Amino acid sequence: SWIEVNNKIHEFAARDRSHPQTREIYAELERLTRKIKELGYVPDTKLILHDVEEEQKGHLLCFHSEKLAIAFGLISVPGGTPLHIIKNLRVC
Repeated sequence: SWIEVNNKIHEFAARDRSHPQTREIYAELERLTRKIKELGYVPDTKLILHDVEEEQKGHLLCFHSEKLAIAFGLISVPGGTPLHIIKNLRVC
């Protein structure tokens, strides 16, 4: 997934940790995840085919590339600024 901030394209992959602001991005994503769970969000894990515990499945869903791009956008632009995330889906 991609997001443009300050005329620069930032690219993310699932569970990506290559961005210079990885620590801040993951902290924001974890903050958002806690907040939406407090509001009643329950991750839909039935399509995750990995043989892991249910809690781990929910954790895997948290770090998709588009969520990383959103978290980066939220910490990088003023509040209320629209975020435009571009997702490239490929079929192998």
